[in-house]
Amino acid sequence: MAYQKLQVGLAAKVIPSDTIDIPLESSSKLSGTTAGATVSSKLVNTNAATEGGAFDTIQGLKPGAIVVNVTDGTIATVTAIDSATTLSLSADIISTAGKAYKIFLDPKANHSEGCVLYIGGAGDLKVETVSGSEVEFIGVLAGTFLPVQVIKVFATGTTGTAATNLLALW
Repeated sequence: MAYQKLQVGLAAKVIPSDTIDIPLESSSKLSGTTAGATVSSKLVNTNAATEGGAFDTIQGLKPGAIVVNVTDGTIATVTAIDSATTLSLSADIISTAGKAYKIFLDPKANHSEGCVLYIGGAGDLKVETVSGSEVEFIGVLAGTFLPVQVIKVFATGTTGTAATNLLALW
């Protein structure tokens, strides 16, 4: 008897957001740890030049890039490049120094192929597919795969432990 086998090469934790797509893990070009004074809705890293390059000189870094606070599991987008060490963000996701972060330069990198989801907790799931359809899956069971090519998991409409136990697989 034949069966379908899921083979993936990349995986990443999903942070549901009504406005930000799931960043394609292989498109992360920058990472670091915040250092310096914390300012509301800013990413400040006084060590940026030694950790991956000064923010104002990194080719491809522009408003719209996705920033993930890896330490806290929060997500925002870059709204402005303020200086070599400071980025303005769409949300206040960096409240203290010492937070690990990743920056994904191309916010649309996931759009060509999407990802399938592993749902580690039960609940409802609202997603956007690669074709732009918004779909709600009601009563998804823990420990299942969603065999739909997804580019976004919405915070609104995603409930239960499904909201905090999602993995994107490419």
